[in-house]
Amino acid sequence: MVDDALKLQEEVMGKVVGVKTIRRRARAIVILGLLSVLLLYIYSLTMGIYPVSFTEALDQLVVIFQTGGDPDSMSGIVILHQRMPRSLAVIAVGAGLAVAGAVMQALIHNPLVDPYVTGVSSGASFGVMLVTLSGLVTTSFATLWLVPVAGIIGALVAFTVTMVVAEAAGGKAMSYVLGGTIIGLGLSAGTTLIMSFSADKMHSVTAWMFGSFANIEWSEALIVVLFVFCILFVILAFARNLNMMLLGEDQARYLGLDSRKFKRNMLMLVAVMSAFCVCFCGVIGFVGLIVPHLCRMVVGGDNRVLLPTSAIIGSVVLLIADVFCRSFTVGELPIGAIISVIGVPFFIYLMVKEGKRYVI
Repeated sequence: MVDDALKLQEEVMGKVVGVKTIRRRARAIVILGLLSVLLLYIYSLTMGIYPVSFTEALDQLVVIFQTGGDPDSMSGIVILHQRMPRSLAVIAVGAGLAVAGAVMQALIHNPLVDPYVTGVSSGASFGVMLVTLSGLVTTSFATLWLVPVAGIIGALVAFTVTMVVAEAAGGKAMSYVLGGTIIGLGLSAGTTLIMSFSADKMHSVTAWMFGSFANIEWSEALIVVLFVFCILFVILAFARNLNMMLLGEDQARYLGLDSRKFKRNMLMLVAVMSAFCVCFCGVIGFVGLIVPHLCRMVVGGDNRVLLPTSAIIGSVVLLIADVFCRSFTVGELPIGAIISVIGVPFFIYLMVKEGKRYVI
């Protein structure tokens, strides 16, 4: 019966675009996206104060792999210890935030939601800021584990409150957006108050507040990559169940899925993944809003196709933004601010185009 429902969904999609056409588009996006990620990753190794050409970056990558991480030149050392972990973290965060947005949109049935809009990012920021400015983070071990734990707790608390407020307001699709906006504003105000009582430490968190990968090291990058991609694989394994949720919770329950439990578990999972992304790189909004919507326009709403394409395009988008932020000689621009400059008008466009369908 589940397969019949999925076939019906594909038939409906096929009337508009064609299932075979969608699959060809998805394959093209995956192939070209992976190639773009590889080329952008190598190109990102050339960006920074210390000049490195594309050919030299490629040669140093070969040397690093051949020597087991023991380059003998300054360019190789800079690439290995500063630029490689940073770009890996960018790839993981881009994929994680994009998939988190796609999952939230599928479960809440609203293309206007993402981790930033639903208060998850604000909650994670509040938790990280609280432990950072309180003086609890004094060792590298605390940085690696206390910071993400605080971020996860903050994200889960914020998301839980958002869900409670949204359900109390009637559980409409727009209720989640409004609830997340209210909770996010409250947490942002709390973060500002914490910062005002720790003015002497402001310089250490200002860049983080606007989103930055500048201080990512190998230990932090590996944690982000490990946890984000593990959660991504779990989510991809449940893509068929997400397709059933597109039919509505009652219909999914009729098809044998415990829709309420599945929705709660998946939302908690993407909240944790979003928290890991925020903890080490700061607040980066709208990736989970823009990327899934663009991918959905090309490959449709089948999550078996939408999730992997969103992950790849999310990595590409954030890599491009990171390269752009590092391309200025006067200093590095905050990546979160750059993404928001693009995301705000896109969000307005979505509200104007789609918002009328979600206000009732």
